[in-house]
Amino acid sequence: LDLQSFSLPYSRISLAPNVGLQVSISNAFAEVDGDWRVKLLFIRDHGSFNLNVESVYLRVNLKLGNDASGKPTVDTSSCSVYISNVRVHFSGKFGWLYNLFYNVVESRFRNILESKVCETVASSVRNDLQPYLRTLPVAARIDAIAGIDYSLVAPPTATAQSLDAELKGEFFSMVRRSAVPFTPLPMALPPDHNRMVYFGASSFFFNTAGFAYHTAGALVFEITDSMVISSRNGGLCRYPNLLPATLQLEKMYPDMPMKIRLSSSSAPSLNIRPEGLSLQPVVDVQAYAILPNSSLAPLFLLGL
Repeated sequence: LDLQSFSLPYSRISLAPNVGLQVSISNAFAEVDGDWRVKLLFIRDHGSFNLNVESVYLRVNLKLGNDASGKPTVDTSSCSVYISNVRVHFSGKFGWLYNLFYNVVESRFRNILESKVCETVASSVRNDLQPYLRTLPVAARIDAIAGIDYSLVAPPTATAQSLDAELKGEFFSMVRRSAVPFTPLPMALPPDHNRMVYFGASSFFFNTAGFAYHTAGALVFEITDSMVISSRNGGLCRYPNLLPATLQLEKMYPDMPMKIRLSSSSAPSLNIRPEGLSLQPVVDVQAYAILPNSSLAPLFLLGL
């Protein structure tokens, strides 16, 4: 068989409520040339043929879901096809004879093609599209400390206006993954459909990031003399507006450099509410004097 021409003048992907997606093809056309051979008792004949399939209408509903690993799945839930016209012309020694029965031949061809199209579509979805979806990643590395899990937690939901996908949206440690000590609250997007894409992120998304970086010990920041020293001050110990006056650090540790360590004693908590955002970080401020032997002398600890 040789495909001479093929046309899809109109194709469309739309939403199928409670199913997923609908693929529609209208007024498709195909022309095929091929060879035929007959061998029946003492009758032997061969030749060529030309087949035109015209005005093909196809509608396929694809059921969307998710597997245990959170990857998307797809399957054919329904398929319908209608072929308006099939024209066949035989060439060869007895081609003129076969052409006399074109009505029977063309009707038979149309019935066979209509039964095979949906079978082929279902096979392609099962053997080509679904294996491809299994290769899609559902997690990504952010940096050396954390990654993000965006696997599906439920099958995608299709309505007449939208297709909603619920993703996990959880940060995790790249070193040792552990369960977060809190659960996500239900989240609903606004009913507005004026935009093509809407993206929503809850407090859970940001709080898992804080938990992952806190657990890894990454929420630590140190301030040293080299970061604040200038021609107008001699370092942290001589920065009068920064430290409590009662500590008398200049007398206790004269001309000694200083280090301030900021760290989180617990993971920061972010709350997203209709009236606004609220962030509740818990920070410990530990101050040290750096002794001549490079050891650290604790000065004070503040909990904020």
